[in-house]
Amino acid sequence: MPERNPEAERLDRILQTLKRVHPDVAPSLNHRSPWELLVATILSAQCSDVQVNRVTPKLFRRFPTPEALAEAEPDEVEPLIRSIGLFRGKARNLVAAARIVAGRHGGRVPADREALEALPGVGRKTASVVLGQAFGIPAFPVDTHVARVSHRLGFSPRPEPREVERRMTRLMAPERWNLAHLLLIRHGRAACHARRPACARCPVERSCPWPHKPTA
Repeated sequence: MPERNPEAERLDRILQTLKRVHPDVAPSLNHRSPWELLVATILSAQCSDVQVNRVTPKLFRRFPTPEALAEAEPDEVEPLIRSIGLFRGKARNLVAAARIVAGRHGGRVPADREALEALPGVGRKTASVVLGQAFGIPAFPVDTHVARVSHRLGFSPRPEPREVERRMTRLMAPERWNLAHLLLIRHGRAACHARRPACARCPVERSCPWPHKPTA
């Protein structure tokens, strides 16, 4: 028999509990295609998904394809995303990424990590989101929520994204990574808040070894 891994079993119990609490968990960025997901995820850096979902409909009506956006200049994009943090840099990245997707990839978002991370504005987390949610390729994106919750639950000694990803993916089968990512995000937003987590109503509090839980 394979050796039991108590931490993998603890994580499994936590994820099962979170799935019961949040049975409707789903990606929070609105999109209809890999391209729209890529754009929305680039925009979501240091910005809430709610705000991104407010601006993308107008952006996609004006520039519905990579080819259309590739013909634009950043100053044409800026007014459409002005309410997004770091909008000038993101406008430049979106246009540059569109030109690469249109010119180098035939207008199709590549389903390949190396090619995705070569796009302006795309780091490991963004590439993982696109791989997992657009293409169903196993990936475990680590945003601030996932990093914080994984660290507090004791699965990673530090909330550093690559360390969290390395340790968490060792404890789960690849086909569970994307759902686990979504559940941990939802839990971070619903209870395990950054400044003052709601430990008193946390559904997995008994499985959490974090030593700094608020007492009231």
